[in-house]
Amino acid sequence: MLLTLLMYLALGAAAGVTAGLFGIGGGLLIVPVLVFSFGAQGISPEILTHMAVATSLATIVVTSISSIRAHHKRGAVRWDLFRPLSLGIVLGAFLGVKTAGQLPGNILQMMIGSFALLVSLQMAFGARPADSPGAAPKPGGLGVAGGLIGWASALFGIGGGTLTVPFLSWRHVRMQQAVATSAACGLPIAVIGALSNVLEGWGHPAQVDWSLGYVYLPAFVGIVLTSPFFAGIGARLAHHLPAPVLRRVFAAFLALVGLRFLLGNLF
Repeated sequence: MLLTLLMYLALGAAAGVTAGLFGIGGGLLIVPVLVFSFGAQGISPEILTHMAVATSLATIVVTSISSIRAHHKRGAVRWDLFRPLSLGIVLGAFLGVKTAGQLPGNILQMMIGSFALLVSLQMAFGARPADSPGAAPKPGGLGVAGGLIGWASALFGIGGGTLTVPFLSWRHVRMQQAVATSAACGLPIAVIGALSNVLEGWGHPAQVDWSLGYVYLPAFVGIVLTSPFFAGIGARLAHHLPAPVLRRVFAAFLALVGLRFLLGNLF
């Protein structure tokens, strides 16, 4: 158990540095590493991917709070946009967990792998949507967008920054405000996603010791103990290291993860 906890402490540190360096949150790193580590621990393939997603969302509950406070102090969070977005996010995140619960583990891994590949391409080439027509979105449009973001984020175990930031930027929200508002949106995604996964996995025949539903507590504790501290280190490193090179390195890592998930479940 000690070696396992040390591994999760190291994963939290790596996820924190990744979040600080690239501003995308640690879920894209946490989920695939947990999938591989849960497999090595002998956890049933039937639930290990669901546990990886659930545990990632649970860690985001903790890590997003400090991020929200920091952005709020700078007055960067657009709470007027957050409110309608969060209404959609709550419903979308709940439906995302329900969707994942209906999928076999290998299909869920293939979907996560496809998403990782898309994000890797975006990071490698800096692709972004063309500017949308008109001004900032209206509440109805924000609610629909929040629903889609919440659904995908809960399905893949991420805080939603890779989706929320491009959407808000596309709708003419200043980048600083888009990043800050996205950080705020990560909290309802994570809370609803984690709680829904606790209920979804409760009493599952393959449930393992030290878990709440699909949330694996040793991994949760190890990650949240180190990720907030190392996120600050990552943010400082971002100002001193060549960002384009770093983004391409991480994009290559995501591409390898995506291909591993896809090819490993196809052949």
